[in-house]
Amino acid sequence: METLMSGEVRVDYGQMYVLSDPENDGGGDLVAAFAGQEAGLCGAAVPGSLFLVTALHTGIVGLTVELHDDPPPLDPLWEEVVEVSFRPLSSRTSFVEWGGRAWRGLDLEQICHRVRYSARGMAEASIPNSWEPRRTEEPVDHYLLQFWPCSPASPARIVKQTTTRAASWHDWARELPPPPIPKEVAEAERLAELERVETVVREWGGRMPSDRLRAVDGDVSGMVDLDVHLLHELDAAGPDVQRAVARLAARRACTVAGLAALDWVAPTLEALDRGGELPPPFDEPDRVSRLLSTDERVPLTVVNPTWHRTGISPPRMAVRAVFAAAEPDPLHAVIDALFAAAVTYDVDYGTFFDEVRSHVELGRRRAGEVGGRTEGRDSRHV
Repeated sequence: METLMSGEVRVDYGQMYVLSDPENDGGGDLVAAFAGQEAGLCGAAVPGSLFLVTALHTGIVGLTVELHDDPPPLDPLWEEVVEVSFRPLSSRTSFVEWGGRAWRGLDLEQICHRVRYSARGMAEASIPNSWEPRRTEEPVDHYLLQFWPCSPASPARIVKQTTTRAASWHDWARELPPPPIPKEVAEAERLAELERVETVVREWGGRMPSDRLRAVDGDVSGMVDLDVHLLHELDAAGPDVQRAVARLAARRACTVAGLAALDWVAPTLEALDRGGELPPPFDEPDRVSRLLSTDERVPLTVVNPTWHRTGISPPRMAVRAVFAAAEPDPLHAVIDALFAAAVTYDVDYGTFFDEVRSHVELGRRRAGEVGGRTEGRDSRHV
């Protein structure tokens, strides 16, 4: 016999757990854990987890966890005893307190185990107001969790029951509906996936976004709110069109904000058009921020309440469009540059978006013409 842990642990809502599923970060579904069981107190219906019930609602209980080679003898000291079967889902099995607190590793093999959960003091812990955290030096109720190898797995069973508190848990478990069969689980998962897809399509203007669009960083949600259909068009347009539109957005934003002609902005816009790196002062964002505050030629403008979502003045949003247009990823660049330009345009952003659409369409036509000529040359060559 090996003692895996022993001492006092904290419980909340009369719960503690054994978890081995890497995707379970600390907790469990009470009903799912006991569905189909004849015994309460220890729920094992969810693969890879045990849901352990205590009489005390909140406070300190005693707990010992043991690993045996064979079924241990029953000790008459324990007043309530149930048994379940358990197979870890990973090499890491842990005892976990409520809310994902105090993970303590349990060295269990990934084989089928029989588990005996024993309790004493449940009646004493079930006094009125027992939900209040106890501050006694010794816990009132104590629990013993014992594991040993078994094959095959067998249903949960009540080994010993003496208190009405335990009896009520057993009665509650027996009244639960049985767990869903695999076919029902598969159908529920299919319907959930269908609902998820429908939600995504609805949020994206009735069209499923590409994996690339869903994964890209930047002000995607802002652009979805402004013009989700334009966002789809830009995603399909390809990197050359995306880069061109990002540069256009930066220039238009600076023009609307009254910055395009400034001697520290104009060279930067020209560098963007050439595809080069941002020259000084745009190689130092802090320096650009200072110039916006100190250069008296920067227009003093206020943000229209329509754009309270940003709280940033048009000149600063225009500068943000410049930085965005230089992003290495062309899709990221065009999304952020367009959003910043739209904020700069304020309520007139729709006019600018119409211009963007014409550029996207022109880019597509040019790409089609080039592709057609290339295909023709290839055909002749063949």
